[in-house]
Amino acid sequence: MPVLPGAEPFRHEGGEVGVLLCHGFTGSPQSLRPWAQYLAEHGLTVALPLLPGHGTRWEDMQLTGWQDWYAEVDRELRALRARCTRVFVAGLSMGGALALRLAARHGDAVAGVVVVNPANKVHGLSAYALPLARHVVRTSKGIASDIAKPSSREIGYDRVPLHAAHSLRAFFRIVDRELPRVTQPLLLLRSPQDHVVPPADSARVLGRVSSTDVREVLLEQSYHVATLDHDADRIFEESLAFIGRLAPSLGKEGTATGG
Repeated sequence: MPVLPGAEPFRHEGGEVGVLLCHGFTGSPQSLRPWAQYLAEHGLTVALPLLPGHGTRWEDMQLTGWQDWYAEVDRELRALRARCTRVFVAGLSMGGALALRLAARHGDAVAGVVVVNPANKVHGLSAYALPLARHVVRTSKGIASDIAKPSSREIGYDRVPLHAAHSLRAFFRIVDRELPRVTQPLLLLRSPQDHVVPPADSARVLGRVSSTDVREVLLEQSYHVATLDHDADRIFEESLAFIGRLAPSLGKEGTATGG
């Protein structure tokens, strides 16, 4: 299936400092593209991949699982490491969980972590029904485009494939167990008004990582997809300042590629 217009991956060849951005569950690179472009404009090498099963139709996602999504960002991280002297990982929602697992497993190869409204658990009674329900009901209501800003819209599926949701639930459990292995500097930005991921998820992340250099920022004017919302500029600026503090010498700007 062709990729939805606007959902294409984004890559930028910049300087010696690289950033890997991970989008969320049922979403696409479109939700992080302005962030990626901002970092690229400031001279960083940027990778924003399209996760398998995303950015086309929900039926394609039904055939994928967390192993596919994680393998994609793991490959991208290794490619950045071959290209850059310092690499950071960042993500929104499930993308935050992907970034945290990369940090846990790759250790010093990751210089720092930035997460926006990171997801840590599938909540509610429906989570316990997933193992059986996924064989009876194919999808549930979509979670895309939780944005306060009226003019913004996220490109994402209007249905959640339950086989994929079941895999996501298993992935969150794995990541939660590995959080104590995260020792890198951590910048966590969260929206108090988030209709997809509750505050408990961010609290859980902050309470379980072993990082000592930690900063939490509240995004008071935004909902879940804060990277497309009223606080987007703050996310961009805070993340660049975080990276700049840990990697003071940013490389020269290159040429952006992608949709």
